Amino acid sequence: MNAHEPSNLLAGSPQLPKSPEGDPVFAEPWQAEAFAMTVRLHEKGVFSWSEWAEVLSQELYRPGRQADGSDYFDCWVAALSRLVTELSIASESQLDQLTRSWQRAAEATPHGQPILLENDPAR
Repeated sequence: MNAHEPSNLLAGSPQLPKSPEGDPVFAEPWQAEAFAMTVRLHEKGVFSWSEWAEVLSQELYRPGRQADGSDYFDCWVAALSRLVTELSIASESQLDQLTRSWQRAAEATPHGQPILLENDPAR
């Protein structure tokens, strides 16, 4: 991969937690999934690098951020959600419904098992 490929550009996102080797570091699986979704949408041409960087930067510099940066991927997801709604890929209502469905699925999933949307008892 070269420095201009999408995943390398996204790996250069502002304040992204990185290993000493420069690879993204994720504390939770959902963070890696959010990163992968963003990379894929960028690779598909859904949004440009400059669009992503601008929206992510806006989220990262909002007042009220955690001083230790522990909310970095919360900002990442907020930026991705904003882009998805601003680009009319999904409405805010659709995202809210999906979020609630995932929460119900998580609550209905036995400990140690993968959370699947199919586990949502309301589906």
